[in-house]
Amino acid sequence: MDDHPVLDPLGGVRAPGDPATDVYLTGTVFLDIIFTGLDQAPVRGTESWARGMGSSPGGIANMATALARLGLRTTLAAAFGDDMYGDYCWESLREGEGIDLGPSRRVPGWHSPVTVSMAYEGERTMVSHGHRAPPPEDAVPTCPPPARAAVASLGGPDAGGEPGDWIARAAATGTKVFADVGWDETGRWDPADLDGLRHCAAFLPNAEEAVRYTRADGPREAARRLAERVPLAVVTLGAQGAFAVDSSTGRTAEVPALAVEALDPTGAGDVFVAGFVTGTLAQWPLTDRLAFASLCAALSVQEFGGSLSAPGWIEIAGWWEQAKAYAGQSPAHREALCRYGFLEDLLPAATRPWPLRRAVPTIGFRPAQGPARGPAQGAGQGPARGPAGGPAAAPGGAVRKGEP
Repeated sequence: MDDHPVLDPLGGVRAPGDPATDVYLTGTVFLDIIFTGLDQAPVRGTESWARGMGSSPGGIANMATALARLGLRTTLAAAFGDDMYGDYCWESLREGEGIDLGPSRRVPGWHSPVTVSMAYEGERTMVSHGHRAPPPEDAVPTCPPPARAAVASLGGPDAGGEPGDWIARAAATGTKVFADVGWDETGRWDPADLDGLRHCAAFLPNAEEAVRYTRADGPREAARRLAERVPLAVVTLGAQGAFAVDSSTGRTAEVPALAVEALDPTGAGDVFVAGFVTGTLAQWPLTDRLAFASLCAALSVQEFGGSLSAPGWIEIAGWWEQAKAYAGQSPAHREALCRYGFLEDLLPAATRPWPLRRAVPTIGFRPAQGPARGPAQGAGQGPARGPAGGPAAAPGGAVRKGEP
């Protein structure tokens, strides 16, 4: 499509005979309704008004959209309801983002899962409702399509973990599997729930997840313990950035987060993973991969709405140009400029802008031919923008993981 990425991050490594799919995903698609601009958490027995609102595809759509916007050929296997929410999510992902929905299906009589996310004080609280999709009437392939990479969610059933059989089959065919994990509502945090790591190339939990599963004293020690089970362990550290241990080389890497004013952190963890997957498939150095993933997440929290807050290459290029312009203002800016210097050779010298699809206040206004393009109308009031749509870039700040 003519409004899709102008940069192929894997252009230098593609070869004849490569899989048609760069990244394969499977999971549940939600319709996300996000309220922003809340002064505090809702109080029992009272009514709270939000200054902003957005709607967008959520759940596994967060990751799929983030990958597609970075130029990766993305295939998603998911069930979609046959209600209006399902229509909107299907059209947004296939027509709007260019995601291959070949393995996905529409389910008659099944309503779409819904998440309501309330963002305040840089965090979010979510309420979800949905039912497990009924099994397909016809037999479906038991092995995912050939792909360079796949993203899987580990953990027990109560933590949203996926059956491990497809992960093992994908890895056996040469697919590089990246794993994350959900919150364990049972409180067990059983290390056995991570047995699927033996099939994975990388594991990317947040700090609390990593510490709880390993019983380590801190996230960096947790990363080292996880690296005994998987070749590459990456732990996001919130305001401290991200830390990685590569057990194949014995190397570690750490980068600080970027300081931004977070409007909506929903889906930021998925965007971080997408950035890291992109850098890994492009064969970048480990530190550059961490920095790029942190940048993508920082850009995403400055927009409304999970999946549709994910940045594209034009936004990344815009951030880089403004970061260079601010480089002389402080040592912190100069340090950030040095850290992201790899972008100079990566980004095209001249780019053509296009309007990325953003969360809309209500999908009830969408035209019959498909969801609205471009920025949301009335989706709320955001902060004043500095470089890349946010305050001047500098080390520090927060990268938050938030998958509905």
